[in-house]
Amino acid sequence: MTSSVVLIFAALLDYFIGDPWGWPHPVQVMGWVISRLNKFSIQVCQSSITQRIAGIILGITLIFGSGCVGWLIIQIAKGLHPLWGIVLESILLASCFALQSLRTAAEAVLKPLTAGDLASARHILSNYVGRDTQKLSEPEILRAVLETVTENATDGVMAPLFYAIVGACLPGVGLIPLALAYKASSTLDSMVGYKQAPYTYLGWFSARFEDYLTWLPCRLTVITLALLSGKPRYVWRMCCRDAVKDPSPNSGWSECAYAAILGVQMGGTNWYGGVPKPKPLLGDAIHPITPTAIQTALLLTRYAFLLWLAIAIALLFILNRSI
Repeated sequence: MTSSVVLIFAALLDYFIGDPWGWPHPVQVMGWVISRLNKFSIQVCQSSITQRIAGIILGITLIFGSGCVGWLIIQIAKGLHPLWGIVLESILLASCFALQSLRTAAEAVLKPLTAGDLASARHILSNYVGRDTQKLSEPEILRAVLETVTENATDGVMAPLFYAIVGACLPGVGLIPLALAYKASSTLDSMVGYKQAPYTYLGWFSARFEDYLTWLPCRLTVITLALLSGKPRYVWRMCCRDAVKDPSPNSGWSECAYAAILGVQMGGTNWYGGVPKPKPLLGDAIHPITPTAIQTALLLTRYAFLLWLAIAIALLFILNRSI
């Protein structure tokens, strides 16, 4: 019963508050630890083998450590007072969800874009994407926003919820440890999970491990979106046609599901540091990408999130009754 209350409170906190600017956030702590350990590993480990070993140690330490620290904090809070445990657990779980943050980021770019201020839209977009934004046209800005919103729908919203639900169903684990552990894995991937130097060997484990952790919730998200769209066979067929071409085992599937539902096309050539990087085309360009399409994608993510939330509460109720 407590887990259901925490799930509801966390969802409400994310919806109404999100991640207030300047407030402490678990990802900031994770980023600080990763940055320090990363610099130390690069200085000490010079060969590819030692860097791979350091990357494995870094990944396991942060992922396992985040889960354990989260579990310990909740236990201490519950020991002080059960209400403190519920409040802290709700806040920590809400920090794992990025649904409101995705909406805020998208609207921050769309507002100047719809007003015709391309320069401001490009500048704001550069805070959220890694690609070069200085010369992007309006359609390319819209594509970048939609790709960011749809890719992060899985690893920023649905996957943390998935692991929170799994943790709640496991005796003695709870909502927070697995959700924080996944968040740590995702943060590691975004900071060191690159094929380019100096992360080629150091970030190999983090990138691969995050792919494995995201694989199942990503497919479940695609299935959920396909069912919500009312055309599941079409969406799944498009993903099997196009998503498999993407080098990422997950982001292509997430983006392609939305592309199929919205009738738009994502992918193409992006520029990073002046170097072109082509990505496979996902979906058919039946309609152009518009601000309305981006808002629809955000709404689809919210519907999928709420559906999983309802299923989780029902599941926890059944498990509680069976004990």
